[in-house]
Formats: sequence, structure tokens, C-alpha cells
Amino acid sequence: MPSALASACMYSMLAESKAPPDLLSDPLSRLVMTMAGPPETIVMGLERMRAAMALLGMSDQLPMPLIMVGGTNGKGSTVACLETLYRQAGYRVAAYTSPHLWQFTERLRLDAVPAAVAVWTETLEYLATITRQIALTFFEITTLAALRMILQSKMDVAILEVGLGGRLDAVNAFSPDCSIVTTVDLDHQDWLGPDRLSIGREKAGIFRSGVPALYGDAQDPCLSVVEEAERRTVPLHLLGRDFDYDSAERIWRGYGQTLRMPTPLWPAPAQWQNLALAFAAIHHLQDRLPVPEVVINHWQLRPSLPGRSQILRPWGSAGPHLLVDVAHNPQAVKQLAEVLAQYSGRCHAFVGMLSDKDIPGTLSVLLQRVAVWHVLDMPDTPRAAAAEYLEQCLRTLGADQVKIVEHMEEAMDQARIGLMAEDIIVCFGSFHLVKQLPPHWLNETVAH
Repeated sequence: MPSALASACMYSMLAESKAPPDLLSDPLSRLVMTMAGPPETIVMGLERMRAAMALLGMSDQLPMPLIMVGGTNGKGSTVACLETLYRQAGYRVAAYTSPHLWQFTERLRLDAVPAAVAVWTETLEYLATITRQIALTFFEITTLAALRMILQSKMDVAILEVGLGGRLDAVNAFSPDCSIVTTVDLDHQDWLGPDRLSIGREKAGIFRSGVPALYGDAQDPCLSVVEEAERRTVPLHLLGRDFDYDSAERIWRGYGQTLRMPTPLWPAPAQWQNLALAFAAIHHLQDRLPVPEVVINHWQLRPSLPGRSQILRPWGSAGPHLLVDVAHNPQAVKQLAEVLAQYSGRCHAFVGMLSDKDIPGTLSVLLQRVAVWHVLDMPDTPRAAAAEYLEQCLRTLGADQVKIVEHMEEAMDQARIGLMAEDIIVCFGSFHLVKQLPPHWLNETVAH
């Protein structure tokens, strides 16, 4: 493990660079980067956030209910489900997520509409006086700006996705009315700890004494999450124990209720788990945000989550399917493999990954399923693993058809020529890779 100071600096840099796109092409990212303090001078902790909030007169307790969503995998889809279900009930919903695929403005949706560039710019300029007094990170500045916009917009409910870890993440400076930990698995070990127990303790840092918390690892709950809840006197509700679902019957059960569920719009089996967590959160906030059952048992609106378990047909019905997912750790890719198992044809994989990920452990999950591998560089981030390294890793694992390609869309067009309607191309490994796909592909209606 690195020294405490080195770890703190690296944690800060990781939080800042978790999703910033090519800074030359995104003026908002560039603006935030110019406002952020030097990462090497910043130590982990919430002190800077709390000091900035005090200067802004911003309370940690929001005037509307706040749902905080953390975990290793499943955060984005849980937020999207909650956002849509509450909107169907007639509420104005703020959803703050990270990272983004194409535009910085994707990070904050106010009533399903990304906050405008002009509003972001005005808010960031307002925060400039604070950043001259306190050296804040990229993510801290972004979080403060988002919360100010949420407060000014007078939303009915705020749903905040944790950026990294939990305990020391900038989002955790605010007090939730319900906390969710979706899953706990190995990711970001250099910053969150070397094993699942360590990571679980960090994730459980978003729990508050007396405030309901939900945890979604039904098959293998992480002991440290349960222990942290007990230590903090948190009423912890476990999927599989306190509430559950039956995907075949489309039923959610919990707290003496049986509710009809809509079918998740993304094909991964784990999406039932994320939807069940959303239903449980709605239950616990029912007194403050009443939601009639008839409103949530089918999709009246369509949750949007580009790049997460999307099955697309960009080459028409005669061409192969395209499965796009930002999965970048073993647990997420195991879920991806469950989706691929539904397709019996040949599989080509396009992959790019960050160098701090468990690359062998992630790639090995699909080794027996993928016929041809296409590996790519991701030049927009210095954290990218070189395509040459990915090729070497795959060959060491036993893959015999591995190609280094430069332009993903062109390479996909070449690969799909020899593939049929029953075949599939999978693109996975990083947000930085998925963003290289044409945006209109990912914004198409998901194929079923």
C-alpha cells in the first residue's frame, strides 16, 4: 500500500479524473480543472467540503429527501430506476451521477433534463471565490455546483451517486434520508483497501445512525458492511432477507407488501436487484414522498442509461447485435457474461481498460466466450492501459486471436462484415472506450 499522503493524493487525482473527457473539447471540464487545487497538496477527507459549505451557507441537510447511492457496480442503473419511478409519480427529481460519457452536463439531470451549460457556468463562476480560499478537487467543485443548482431548482427529491468509495467521497458531506449500497466487490484497491472487507467499510461510510440503509449483495453480503451498520446503529435492510423479488413473476416482496414490478429495460439479470433496491427505497420514504403502487408497476417513462448493458442493432436486423457496457471489474464482467450467454453465435470483443484495474481477472471472465479480441488505446486519459499490454495479457491467458486496432467504429464495421444476425459484438472495459462509439447508437431504443 502507498504511504498515507501518497494514497491521499492519488485518491484525489482519481476522483478528479474519474470521467473527465478530453479537456480540450469540453469547456466546462476545462473550467473546473482551472479552479481545482493541485492534487499533490490535498489530503483525503471531508474537511474541505464542510468548510466550503459553511462559507456558502449550505447545510448538509437538504430541504428535500436525499437518497445516496454507493457501491461497486449497479449505482447508475439504481439511480436511473429511482429517478424514473419518482418522475412517474409526478415528482421533480434531481439526479447527480458520475462519470459522464460525452458531455459534462450529463452529470446533473433536473427533472430528466441535463442542467444547461449556462447554468453550470454561472454556478461555477459563483464558486470561484470559494475555490480561491480553499483548494478543492475537481469532484468537490462539481458536487458543490450540482447541489447549489439542485437547491435553486427546488426539486422534490435528490438522488446522489457516490463518486468513489463512500466514507471520504464529496457527496458524503451531505446527510441522506436513505442510503443504498448496491454491491461490494474488488475495484480501486489502491485507494479503498486491498480486499472486499476493506472496501465494504469504505462503502458503508455513507450510512447514518438511525437512517434506513439498503444493501444489495443477496448471495454474498460483505460482513464489514453489516458490522459497520451495527457499529453505527444503522437500520440495515438486506436484499434477500428484508425484501426480495421474483423476476419470473415480476413481484417485489417486503415489509408485508407484495408489489408488481416492471421488467428492467436492461437485459442483465442483476438489473432486477437494482430495481428491487429502488422499490425498497421508495417504501422507506413513502411518508415524505407517497407513491401509489399503480404508478410504479410498469414503465410509463423510459429510464435512460447509455452504455450500461445496452443491446443495440446499429447494422440492422441482418447484422450482428452490439452489446455495450462500461463493465471494468470482474463482478461487472460476470454480469456481462450472463447477458452474452443468451446469444449462441460467435462473439467479437472490443476492449480498452484503465491500468489500475484488475485486467487479467476481468478479461479472463470472457475468455471462453470470445472468439476474437480487438484491443484499443484510450488516448484521452493517461490512466489507460496500452493496447500492447492488453494484447500481451490476453495471449498469456490463452487467447489466440487478438488484434490491436486504432479506430473502433471502423474496426467494428470490418468485424461485422463476417458476422450474422445471431452473432454479437461486445464493447466493454471503460467509459473512455464506450464514449468512442457514435452517440446516436447509444441513444437508440434498446433492442429486446
